[in-house]
Amino acid sequence: MARRLFLSRLAQLAALPFVLGGSVLQGQGTHKSLKILMKSAWGSDDPTKAAFPFSHGLALAEAGHEVQIYLLGEAVVLMRKTVANAVTPVGWPAVGETLDELAAKHIQIYACGACSRARAVTETDLNTYGAKFGNPTIFVSLIEWADHVITE
Repeated sequence: MARRLFLSRLAQLAALPFVLGGSVLQGQGTHKSLKILMKSAWGSDDPTKAAFPFSHGLALAEAGHEVQIYLLGEAVVLMRKTVANAVTPVGWPAVGETLDELAAKHIQIYACGACSRARAVTETDLNTYGAKFGNPTIFVSLIEWADHVITE
């Protein structure tokens, strides 16, 4: 318990420069919105790594960027609410809490269809977070979406 409290406070201290100096980190120039695809195969066996695409995706969206998330392999089981609520990374809230925030912001999440079928993840599971089944064609289109260069 003391270790978790210590790590939680350490994470808060690490975030302090971002809270206090956000304008310094962003620089003096104009803020350019990016299109970012987060892909993950990390599942419930490593809670901290499993949380990365969701916590980072949320931070990027809150900074004004467009984010979409693609899950494959073991990561698709995180679409089950009971699993997401049970997966708690060190120093951060449960994955389910972050997924609820992503859903509220309408950040699109895709779960590989073949990976989901192999792990009995259903459309009802995906609907909890507004997620959709993905496939290789969708994955390629997301790469192209994120890689699109805008010239002004």
